[in-house]
Amino acid sequence: MDWDKLRIFHAVADAGSLTHAGNTLHLSQSAVSRQIRALEESLDVILFHRHARGLILTEQGELLFDATSKISKNLESTEAKIRDSEDEVFGELRVTTTTGFGTLWLAPRIGKLYDKYPDLKIDLKLEERVLDLPMREADVAIRMKEPSQADLVRRRLMTTNMRFYATKQYLDQFGTPKNYNDLTNHRILSQSLNAPQVNESVKWLKPLLSADHASHLIVNHYFGVLQATIKHVGIGVLPSYVTRKFPELIRVLPEDESQEIPVFLAYPEELRHSKRVSAFRDFIVDEIRIYKNKMKSDLDTKG
Repeated sequence: MDWDKLRIFHAVADAGSLTHAGNTLHLSQSAVSRQIRALEESLDVILFHRHARGLILTEQGELLFDATSKISKNLESTEAKIRDSEDEVFGELRVTTTTGFGTLWLAPRIGKLYDKYPDLKIDLKLEERVLDLPMREADVAIRMKEPSQADLVRRRLMTTNMRFYATKQYLDQFGTPKNYNDLTNHRILSQSLNAPQVNESVKWLKPLLSADHASHLIVNHYFGVLQATIKHVGIGVLPSYVTRKFPELIRVLPEDESQEIPVFLAYPEELRHSKRVSAFRDFIVDEIRIYKNKMKSDLDTKG
């Protein structure tokens, strides 16, 4: 098969439109259409169903798109290896982590990485879904549990705990819980128990949320929980790493917290020698060290 035609087919299948694919490839719609028609004729199959709202892959088209997707990912991986310079760090790095950790911990610090490597292009993918690193959905992941995928380099960065927090205004109005059972009389703000990266939090919270408690707000990531908590909506269930920046939050039931939740850095084995990945890894490890030292200093000051 003609690779140029396959490249055009992949762009059309990815975009679902001849026009959008043409814009990406800097080709006219008619030129893209001719190439797709020629590919279909050479294979003697129909690759797309044509609809007013766009193009839909046929069964044969799905098979070919799966093959071209794998080729595209392999080419991206090869390009990454080729472009990594021995002396410079530049190019695109796709990083995935949870919305809460990415928004509240990573994003505020990432300017330091740009200070050191101004030619980096970071694509930060914040979502609860666990992206497939071996399939190159991302280059590096920071996850709230140990990765289970094979062929990954992994490093445990730190641990965090889920804890209860509220504002003084909320506690003044509704009272301060004295024990775990008292929480049933308060509105609890938490991430969904179905989130894929909060196993320890689920074990800890499930008995409470299964009980007959007054009210519950579920948010699909911790940034939303934090915003509701600091606006006095209820008692928030938040990871310990977020609250240092929000001194107005008061810890509720300070003796009660979840089991430790590990924070792992992971990336594909094939990127072990990538300069971009190494630069990001070293940056994260250094920032974790600074964070831990500050936390220790805070505890010593309180002690």
